[in-house]
Amino acid sequence: MIRAVVFDVGGTMHTSREDALLQQSFSARALKLLSDGEIQLGVSPDEFYGTLRRTAEEYKAWSEESGRELPSGEIWGEYFLRPYKPDRALLDPLAEELSFLYDDARSRIVPRPNLERTVAAICGMGLKTGVISNIISLNYVPAVLERYGIARYMSCVVLSSVAGIRKPWPGIFRIAEGELGLAPEELAYVGDTLSRDVIGARNAGWRLMIQISNPSIAFRDRKVQNSGYKPDFLISGLEEIPGIIARENGV
Repeated sequence: MIRAVVFDVGGTMHTSREDALLQQSFSARALKLLSDGEIQLGVSPDEFYGTLRRTAEEYKAWSEESGRELPSGEIWGEYFLRPYKPDRALLDPLAEELSFLYDDARSRIVPRPNLERTVAAICGMGLKTGVISNIISLNYVPAVLERYGIARYMSCVVLSSVAGIRKPWPGIFRIAEGELGLAPEELAYVGDTLSRDVIGARNAGWRLMIQISNPSIAFRDRKVQNSGYKPDFLISGLEEIPGIIARENGV
């Protein structure tokens, strides 16, 4: 019996696409935040973003290989801004705000249709809902859940930035199990990636894995396309989830 449905956030609750104007605006805001904190990088927004794109990919590769999420100060000091050698004493107080901007302001973010209706329907069936998200900011996901009107439905919100563990490592799923008070065989997970979400739910032994289509991130899954991992269901819209759960539970 499935007793809770847990969601990924980025790519699942909302999708995003690159936007050059937003990237420039984000870079200008980040540079001003740093400058106001007495960290002068001496580069243009375009130069800043070009470097950040490269260093962020280096961090992503390391974190996916290690399964670890570093605190924001280390992410920005040791990876994102490493070429500039910033003073960590000045940087650390700015790191969370930089991380929030990084997650929120670089791309065009669009909530998935029927998000609130789907979460409400699942809770109306007597199930719990929650979140497991790989995210560098401590505050971004809670803000997004409030923004989308679904924070009140969530029985657990597990973030890699808090746990220090990233999907697909099963440890982050174990934290959610503890917060929900449920066993793996009682849990369903909804995510958009094969590499993090499908493999993560399978590694954790969760009862059901639902993957929502997101072609824009297919490149992230290239290395695991022939790994043998598959979701139980591949869907195109969130509104399909309540029916799947009802059928699985024999309702």
